[in-house]
Amino acid sequence: MSSEDRPEVEYLDSESTKGMPFSEAVRVGNMLYLSGQLGRDASGKMVPGGIVLETRQTMENVKATLERYGSSLDHVIKVTVMLADISEWPAMNEVYAGYFSKHLPSRSALGANGLALGARVEIEVIAVLK
Repeated sequence: MSSEDRPEVEYLDSESTKGMPFSEAVRVGNMLYLSGQLGRDASGKMVPGGIVLETRQTMENVKATLERYGSSLDHVIKVTVMLADISEWPAMNEVYAGYFSKHLPSRSALGANGLALGARVEIEVIAVLK
């Protein structure tokens, strides 16, 4: 495959990932790959209140990141959800489902032995651009 046949790759960063060892998102052609999002507020602190509030903030962060780079929740095709405690899956799922009104993307959910910054949930998505 020549370089002319390969899709353009763009590594995207914002203030929230400045100084981190990863890109916030990577665009490859018309696809957008988001790094895992956490339930951090505008100050960078994890929101208090447990899995429900943290999932809501995480999904709001996913939504904002998608929109910043030219996509939306309606264009998500794959989601990976990581939970610090898999027993919180039902509560996370109830919040999560409210964010997808047009379609439900494919999804994997797994329990993890701890997440970055003490998070209860981390969510990464793959989407197409608008």
